[in-house]
Amino acid sequence: MSIDGRVALITGGSRGIGRAIALRLARDGVKIAVNYRTNEDAAKFVVSAVKETGGEAMAVCADVAQSAAVDDMVKQVLDSWGGIDILVNNAGIIHDSLLMRMTEDVWDDVVNTNLKGTYNCTKASLRHMVRQRWGRIISVVSVVGLEGNPGQSNYAASKAGIIAFSRSIAKEVASRNITVNAVAPGYISTEIVADLSPEFKELIMSRIPQNRFGTVEDIANMVGYLASEEAGYITGEVIRVDGGIEL
Repeated sequence: MSIDGRVALITGGSRGIGRAIALRLARDGVKIAVNYRTNEDAAKFVVSAVKETGGEAMAVCADVAQSAAVDDMVKQVLDSWGGIDILVNNAGIIHDSLLMRMTEDVWDDVVNTNLKGTYNCTKASLRHMVRQRWGRIISVVSVVGLEGNPGQSNYAASKAGIIAFSRSIAKEVASRNITVNAVAPGYISTEIVADLSPEFKELIMSRIPQNRFGTVEDIANMVGYLASEEAGYITGEVIRVDGGIEL
């Protein structure tokens, strides 16, 4: 019941939650393809960290919003390792604005990266999973996609879209032993949270029953479980990892 030797493609895998997921899956013996768009040094750092623990890893550059770039990235992984068994759709951007001030470009940038990027990567990776009759597709969404949040209509819409997308694809491929799930983090200690004002952090903390921000490892551990053989009967689910936050 091991996933040792499986191949995982992690989009946005060069830092934050993506990096933690890469390191977590590598501990289970998974070969890691670290996708990045601009920060090659950060991606190479993750690759080095995996290799230092005896694992296998490679960095692959692609803008997930561009289907041709995604196809090339997937081909690179297939040519190197012969397959993609686990896809983690983690790449995403945030560009907050009240709707009355939100430009069309800001809307499109967020939706294209977050939602269309998930479509591009899932479609390109799914062919191999269907042929081998095994696969794990895990998308990192957000509690904002479940609850909404002022000033984040574009981000919330993109994450809610991924949730509906995941549930639909789960039904399409369940008979092929492929599971499709989403993990919805709450407020996690990343660069984005670090940049919040002390006052806003205090407000958020007052709504978290566990009285702490989550860690990237909290998310990575859930992804690791969903990628495992033990989670083979879980599909079409959205699992919140948020400390019980009350939005």
